[in-house]
Amino acid sequence: MNEHHVLGLSGGKDSAALAVYMSLHYPQLDIKYFFTDTGKELPEVYEFLGRLEGFLGKAIERLNPHRDFDFWLRQYNSFLPSASTRWCTRKLKLEPFKHWINPWLKAGDKVYSYVAIRADEEHRDGMIARQDNLVVKLPFRENGIDKPGIIDILEASGLGLPKYYDWRSRSGCTFCFFQQKIEWARLKEVHPEEFEEAKTYEKSALEHGSPFTWSQGESLSELEQPERIEQIKKEFATRKARDLARRRPNPLRVSEVEPEDIDDLYLEDEGGGACLVCHK
Repeated sequence: MNEHHVLGLSGGKDSAALAVYMSLHYPQLDIKYFFTDTGKELPEVYEFLGRLEGFLGKAIERLNPHRDFDFWLRQYNSFLPSASTRWCTRKLKLEPFKHWINPWLKAGDKVYSYVAIRADEEHRDGMIARQDNLVVKLPFRENGIDKPGIIDILEASGLGLPKYYDWRSRSGCTFCFFQQKIEWARLKEVHPEEFEEAKTYEKSALEHGSPFTWSQGESLSELEQPERIEQIKKEFATRKARDLARRRPNPLRVSEVEPEDIDDLYLEDEGGGACLVCHK
């Protein structure tokens, strides 16, 4: 029986840290690193993946580059994906991965898939393996590595965090519907062309009868109004101040420096529940 070791990268900090961790602690494993490219990723994601390839010393395989978001949007008659209809995750992430490993599984080979679920994420589960010869491994959970630990790994490697963490908390598509409103506001500031493209998709979707907008409860045209942007920023600042006031300092990490963590401030009805395969 042949063995294959695979590790999926989202362009985010956790999966990148896992790639660094595995390359350093398990150099004997010939791990195949892969990235399922939707064609609509943040520019910072591609830049970070390039630097990660330099550290790993091997190419990150791109899966399914010819059937991107635009292709599947046409198949779904311009209906946008949403939290309740996540066709983007299924078509752009999960199915390409399954198609890639299926020949190995059919041949009876054993496939080990390494997933970056941390030790402090008890609420998360990895992909449920449907075949006996597909084994999902969670090295961070098995070895007690939490969020500060993965930041330590990235800093020690010289990679640091992806640049989009300066203004956004997660990887994924430029116009992922799991973004918070503050992230939409910042997308307009940092990547105005991508924000305009998202507005175009939304307008077309509404014209085709799609019941969804990218951001819950309002269109991007409504969200981008100056008074609304100001309101969103004030609401986020209030939530951030409230969260920081509740935090207890860790005496074991006196000099600990973390990015502004929008992820810790997610509301249940705004940005929460993001897909594991897209954002880890």
